[in-house]
Amino acid sequence: MLIWPLPALLTWLAAWGLFLGLPALGVAGLAAFVIAAVLGCGAALLARRQTLWRQGFIALGFPLSLLALGGAGLPGWLWLLPLGGLLLLYPLRSWRDAPLFPTPEAALQGLARTAPLPAEASLLEAGCGLGDGLRALRAEYPQARLLGLEWSWPLRLLCDWRCRRAGLQAQVRRADIWAWDWSAHQLVYLFQRPESMPRAVAKAERELQPGAWLVSLEFEATELVPKARLESVAGKPVWLYQAPFKRR
Repeated sequence: MLIWPLPALLTWLAAWGLFLGLPALGVAGLAAFVIAAVLGCGAALLARRQTLWRQGFIALGFPLSLLALGGAGLPGWLWLLPLGGLLLLYPLRSWRDAPLFPTPEAALQGLARTAPLPAEASLLEAGCGLGDGLRALRAEYPQARLLGLEWSWPLRLLCDWRCRRAGLQAQVRRADIWAWDWSAHQLVYLFQRPESMPRAVAKAERELQPGAWLVSLEFEATELVPKARLESVAGKPVWLYQAPFKRR
């Protein structure tokens, strides 16, 4: 099975190749469009292991891109430029995890009262994006040692720059959150996606020391019994789990 988003990228490239190449073989433009669109729909139907929204992404990428560029009289290959920029910002390896989900400023209010830690405890944000989660953690734990991990190197640089500009003391590294050892941290904070939570639970159970916390914004670890649940921002619950974890 191809790693996402390769199925979508390959389908879009094949559809554009058909649409641009078939007229040279005498196929009319409308017919070429229909054939390319059918290719996209067929590839989406075959991608049964993908989620429904990913199948829609595969099927609609070509016609939507043609609609966006056709009226402007621009060559179709220009559509590949934003894709290249997206892959630079958000590499293939990280597409299995959450996209860029900023932590709302007040989302972690009350966390330190519910999950008290020593003054210089080590806190990890797994997937720090542009650093909003690090800011929220610093507001709750002023003396803690903060570490943010981000696989996208442009986001890592921007996060580090934003932290320095705000005077926020935090270490930001480019690293794979799943390869990094979580055992040295007293709290691991995540704002991932539902599909990533079982993997996070398994890693936390293997590596977090007794008393350490796994904190997830919005998405519950359904395998575990939460120690607490906060909700200072409507629709953005914060789920707290403490090792050793209790399974449902």
